[in-house]
Amino acid sequence: MPGADRYRFADLGIDVARRRVERDGVVLDVGGLSFDLFAYLLGCGTRVVGFDELITAVWAPAVVNEETVTQRVKLLRQALGDDGRNPRYVRSVRGRGYQLCEAPQPLPAATHATAAPAPRRHHRFATALVAAGVLAAAVAAWWLLRPAAPPAPPPSARDEILQRARYYAGIGQEANNERAIALYEQLLAEDPGSVEARLGLASAYAARMCLYNGDAQWGDRALELADGVVAAEPRNALAHKAAAYAHDCRGEIDAAIAGYEQASALDPRGRRDSLASAANLYAVKGRLADALRADLAAERGGEPPRFLDLQLARALELLGFAAAAEARYERVFRLYPDNVFGNVDYPRGLFLQGRYAEAEAALREARGRPAHTDLALLEGELALLRGDPVSAAAAFARAEAERPRAGRAAVLAGLYGRHAGDRAWIAARVDELRAALEHGGGWPDAWLDVAVLELGRDDRAAALDALQRAVDDGYRDRAYLQASALFRPLAGEPRFASLIDAIGSAVARERERVLAADWLPAGLVDAAGRH
Repeated sequence: MPGADRYRFADLGIDVARRRVERDGVVLDVGGLSFDLFAYLLGCGTRVVGFDELITAVWAPAVVNEETVTQRVKLLRQALGDDGRNPRYVRSVRGRGYQLCEAPQPLPAATHATAAPAPRRHHRFATALVAAGVLAAAVAAWWLLRPAAPPAPPPSARDEILQRARYYAGIGQEANNERAIALYEQLLAEDPGSVEARLGLASAYAARMCLYNGDAQWGDRALELADGVVAAEPRNALAHKAAAYAHDCRGEIDAAIAGYEQASALDPRGRRDSLASAANLYAVKGRLADALRADLAAERGGEPPRFLDLQLARALELLGFAAAAEARYERVFRLYPDNVFGNVDYPRGLFLQGRYAEAEAALREARGRPAHTDLALLEGELALLRGDPVSAAAAFARAEAERPRAGRAAVLAGLYGRHAGDRAWIAARVDELRAALEHGGGWPDAWLDVAVLELGRDDRAAALDALQRAVDDGYRDRAYLQASALFRPLAGEPRFASLIDAIGSAVARERERVLAADWLPAGLVDAAGRH
């Protein structure tokens, strides 16, 4: 690691050898990778340090991405009391990396009290001490007089384009994802064999379909790119992850799980994000104990993947540990108001507990924040519970406008809006959804859309058949079926009660596995869960 052993930096004192950061005599909680990152930046002065250099210097041999670096910088800023919007210590240099806000001042090595001379009978030991002191002085002189290390070579144009593409792809916004795609395509035009560009483009294409409502062709193209790299480099964990993400976006859950598992097996430390993605799909398939165990494994050993806290809360919620889940949801909601998923998960969690007034209050608070489409859907469902179908229709229409190809939004906007009572439209949508689900598997909760459409044409038997398919495929959100106004027409049906009981029995089995497991951390679930 470059640099001195001690620094004065702004109002901070840093002792690299002792891994200690102080402000006004108070030791700050800067440790682990956060300290390693800070120490490396200190050694680089005010030079802009790129993502790839930081990854190599701080994380190697682990394989991580720019998102990992970004999240670690956030943790470092939190420990230092820094504000990313008005930084005092570490600033972001858009598309390039990070830079210290001012030059750190190297300090001389700390001095220590001179030891008393040893008795004469220990003259050999004393001579050894003198010799060691002479050697230490010589080493110190060499260190001070040695030639400065040559500066790191500037990144090539190709590397800069790759860094910028990764940066844009990691922001999580449609416009920036399109910028990333353009840069990856530029790289591939210049170097068709570039593995980095092929995998980056595969993930960006999949995001175009999965996150930003692109056509299914982008999932196909993503899978083609990723599979090509897998065929050439079968032990490339990133390639398996990219292929899994493409399968995930295409609704091919079993293939996605297999890909994520393979990526995690090839690189257990660097691909904790793949383990977390697999955990999410375990929950979708009803493997709740496996989901919680994988979430906890992904949480250990370093920087947790993005949104893992919410995903873990969801697993706890489905397992019936409502208090533990709510605590996590509320923490994210209060501390991270820019987290679009946290802004919907907390009010939705209150809604699932039947605490509708509290859910409404949290939803009102979330409206002024960055919003996810599901927030408008939740607003519509709460309006239905209030007996206000007009407001519900407006909320569902907003959700569809935000994500025109999102299944649930399009179904509800049609049923409560322009296609209300249109049996021909309902029949066409039912046939379309059933064909897609029968052909490619898909997510179990997509059968709920079929059930809602069937209720739209007053076919309760067909709606119950669709819900049965969802449960058979692993759907385990009993609370939603009971809380939602969409399924109130089925409340008096014996088959509906049987479905609720079947979900309860399946969840109870998973819950018992969790409570009997030796991997469950003490205090994770609420005390009531251990009866």
